[in-house]
Amino acid sequence: MHRLLAAALAALLLAPAAQAQDRVLRASLNTELQILDPIAVTINATRVFAYMVFDQLVGIDAEGNYRPQMLEGWEVSDDRLTWKFRLREGLEFHDGTPVTAEDCVASLRRWAKREPLGAQLMDATREIQVVDQRSFTFVLNRPFAFVPDALGKPGNTIPVMMPARIAANAEVSRAVPEIMGSGPFLFDRAGWRPGDRAVFHRNPRYRPRAEPPSALAGGKVVKLDRVELISMPDQATRVSALIAGEMDLLEIVPFHFIDRLRRTRNITIANQRGVEQILSIMSINHLQPPFNDIRLRRAMQAAIEQPDVMAALGLPRGMYLDQCISIYMCDAPLTNDAGMQYFRPTGIEHAKKLLREAGYAGQRVVVLHAESSAVLNPIGIVVSDQLRRAGFNVDMQTMDFATAAQRRLSRAPVEQGGWSVLPVIWNGIDLVNPLSDPAVSQNCNPHNPGWFCDERQTVLLRRYSEVTDEAERKKIAAELQGLFHENVNLVIGGQFQAPMAYRSNFTGVIPFAFPLFWNIERR
Repeated sequence: MHRLLAAALAALLLAPAAQAQDRVLRASLNTELQILDPIAVTINATRVFAYMVFDQLVGIDAEGNYRPQMLEGWEVSDDRLTWKFRLREGLEFHDGTPVTAEDCVASLRRWAKREPLGAQLMDATREIQVVDQRSFTFVLNRPFAFVPDALGKPGNTIPVMMPARIAANAEVSRAVPEIMGSGPFLFDRAGWRPGDRAVFHRNPRYRPRAEPPSALAGGKVVKLDRVELISMPDQATRVSALIAGEMDLLEIVPFHFIDRLRRTRNITIANQRGVEQILSIMSINHLQPPFNDIRLRRAMQAAIEQPDVMAALGLPRGMYLDQCISIYMCDAPLTNDAGMQYFRPTGIEHAKKLLREAGYAGQRVVVLHAESSAVLNPIGIVVSDQLRRAGFNVDMQTMDFATAAQRRLSRAPVEQGGWSVLPVIWNGIDLVNPLSDPAVSQNCNPHNPGWFCDERQTVLLRRYSEVTDEAERKKIAAELQGLFHENVNLVIGGQFQAPMAYRSNFTGVIPFAFPLFWNIERR
């Protein structure tokens, strides 16, 4: 009898703990969370962090429409030069202070100093007026066809709202010293252990919109008490933890485990379509030798053979394309083949020929190899091998991605700790508009690592920002892509799926290019 009573009491005591665990989600991102300011850096882990802790004025939905998020709505004058915005009532920062129009204006001004789309908007703006605590107005000096698109930009760099006391006094090249958002999660900064875990709690003050969630728009209803982002560099360990139930979600499945996980009970692998897919990119340092010479950039362009890069990922057939040269993704609205002439011929032998013609003298090419990333690790190995076989003097330096991303900011020669090539990946959601597509939008941006600059692209970007005719937009987009390949701003490694995997007892997972943690619950 006493044993039965003790067991019953133990069950009662354990029940609340078990229920609490049901409201916790543990996730592992593709790269570690190291920097917390989504204006200062363009790291995907920072972007995931930003959408948890901060909020945006406008959100993009699953169909690509830009809808009011923090905003109640907006009004546009007949000449489309005056845009009036009004905040929703009751918005608060995490410290309980109200979100005001002054905060939004200061946040947008800081963002625009770093982000080319924001810079384009500010260039078209005569003045920004704070009307009252919840209202502000943009008065333009020329037509700008993408005002809501700018305020709701989903990719790096994100126009998040923070208090004016922080945004107005923070440099754009350095992370803000204080994290104060108004988003659906509270960040436990005191308990943050970089390289180990970051913990987020549901924000009880957050007021979600009434509409159903759709991508980054609609109601961000948090149904979990806590989300833990756990650093786990070893890919096999991540997968084992997911199968064992010690991990609930992997941002990107290590590709050679996909077939195994497809056969594993209680695991769901997301299916990525269109702009949810990924583009592999080789970021090139245009500032320092050898790639300050366009002839050597073209030799590199010829040496990178996409089928080999894609095959190295270990993805099942059907989850990647053999070749895609479009900077807007293939099978997407702006897909085109402009610049194809620079890929006829291509390959290692042609790259060798271009190197001989350029008089390449064996200058060292430092490739930053992010071993800790399931995606970037094999890409870095294959690209280094392709460049070596073409005749480049390759020095592949292996490190974690956070270190590589920090190193990429250096303008120094390779002999002084600089770099030449860094493989990165871009989410397709970032590439839907030339004004936000980093392939061309970062043109001549002094804050953009790589520092490519072609004034012809700048002229076309301004034209694109003003036109409303879809046929004309597509024409300009194609011209921009042609100039991208001609100047070799960067080199494309291919297009592929990088699917998320999660425990199948979670429902409400929103399909998107990266994990969103609202609307999810454990059943």
